[in-house]
Amino acid sequence: MPVFSSIEGLLRDAAAWTAIAVFLATYAFIAVGKLPGYHLDRAGAALLGACLMVWLGVMTLDEAIAAIDFDTIALLLGMMIVVANLRLSGFFHWVNDWVVQRARHPLALLTTVVVLSGVLSAFLVNDTICVVMTPLVLELTLRLRRNPVPYLLAVALASNVGSVATITGNPQNMIVGSLSRMSYGEFAMALVPVALTGLGLTVLLLAVLYRQEFLTREPFAPSPARPARYLPPVILKSLIVLVAMVLLFLFGQPVSKVAILGGAFLLFTRRIKAYKVYREIDWPLLVMFAGLFVVVAAFERVAVTPGVIAAVARQHLDHVGVLTLLTAGLSNLVSNVPAVLMLKPFVVSLPDPERAWRVVAMASTLAGNFTLVGSVANLIVAQRAQRAGVPIGFWAYFRVGAPLTVLTLLFGVFWV
Repeated sequence: MPVFSSIEGLLRDAAAWTAIAVFLATYAFIAVGKLPGYHLDRAGAALLGACLMVWLGVMTLDEAIAAIDFDTIALLLGMMIVVANLRLSGFFHWVNDWVVQRARHPLALLTTVVVLSGVLSAFLVNDTICVVMTPLVLELTLRLRRNPVPYLLAVALASNVGSVATITGNPQNMIVGSLSRMSYGEFAMALVPVALTGLGLTVLLLAVLYRQEFLTREPFAPSPARPARYLPPVILKSLIVLVAMVLLFLFGQPVSKVAILGGAFLLFTRRIKAYKVYREIDWPLLVMFAGLFVVVAAFERVAVTPGVIAAVARQHLDHVGVLTLLTAGLSNLVSNVPAVLMLKPFVVSLPDPERAWRVVAMASTLAGNFTLVGSVANLIVAQRAQRAGVPIGFWAYFRVGAPLTVLTLLFGVFWV
């Protein structure tokens, strides 16, 4: 019997170490983003990791399905449908034309781009705002014969900063909102001041670092807006649904239920075919989320023991500064969404988990501005600009993003 017990113990240890290896490999791939010679993407890596956890027996299939936070998936899907309707209706082109007709000075244009990117990202998910704003800002600045780089940097930086304000601002905030059970209003009241301060610092830093572009008295005359196809009824309907959703969020209704209901309602239309909306949805991101939920839950089961939690707790994670540094470092190492999931078992054991979750949301979001590869939003802007022949170099981004990250994190530590 002792022999069999020893064998069973070894098998359990082998399975545990194998599960840890799968977890580390999955996170490493997500951090790097590619494997030489293979076409596996981050979503595929997360799905493969989740399947291996089930196949290794760390979790049953039912347990794996139960580990997926469908509230977060539903919230993200609903917001994607709302953004898709706004984009297909021509809303963002309409906003762009409105800016063209009223901008009279480079600094005013910069401020407008920062405010638009930040405010829209707070309600409509920062990654999607970068997708729609980048080509519009490119077209606008090239039409006005301005240097497009600082304005594109403004889109990336402001979308990250603005998204810190609400649960619907970015994917990691959605996860934090779901795990912490914080209300939409509580979250916003705590972090809107951080977002507003960050947007002001974004304008200030860009104006100072690109003085020749912005610190000039020379105005410019905007060129006439180019003809664009709008669907006013769809724009109006989408905006009404969005406002209704935000009001319901603020009145304490479950954000996931409201978001998916609002998205489903917008599919009921005669003007936009449903398949066009579906093409706008980032399905790989949803797959990656589902896979990561399973991978992290399996890792917690085999590796995050009470002893590990106690050891981590002794590192003073209840101190805002320490938790901020850890979250920011992890976010730049493995990306913000995986970092938030990795911190979950340690945050829930802290004396004030709600405050800790606010710190994690703040730090994981603002840390995305540190380098060009710090967030998906940055990469979206850089890749789309590159395709248009406007390269954004690592150092061009870093000289603005790094000081902005440090300043906003310092204010966040003070405020939160």
